[in-house]
Amino acid sequence: MEKNSSLNDLMRSTLDRVREMADVNTIVGQPITTPDGVTLIPVSRVSFGFGSGGGSYGKTSEGFAGGGAAGVKIDPVAFLTIRDGITRVLPVAAPPLNTVDRVIDAAPDIMTRVENYFDKSRERKAREQEQEAD
Repeated sequence: MEKNSSLNDLMRSTLDRVREMADVNTIVGQPITTPDGVTLIPVSRVSFGFGSGGGSYGKTSEGFAGGGAAGVKIDPVAFLTIRDGITRVLPVAAPPLNTVDRVIDAAPDIMTRVENYFDKSRERKAREQEQEAD
């Protein structure tokens, strides 16, 4: 019974250490505000693994030996940027490899340009209507 208790304690201790290393602040980091008012939020991919084991040796129950190991890999993925209420994703990864990836990466920028075009068109029409009314 004591052998299992020692192994359970070892595994619990290893898992506690992994939890400490891979908390939510590791995946989505703390916001950073630049002097010009841009907020950056780092986003990472976290992979982790652990293993532990043990056994008793000798004729007494006190001959327990065990070991545990854990590893964490953190890869930066992107930054969320917030400026003037507009949020964008700035990927950290290598540039896209094919046309579809390029289109997907460019979509937010294209949408912003289309919105600006329509906003300018509405402003122009409003000015023209004001001029006609005068």
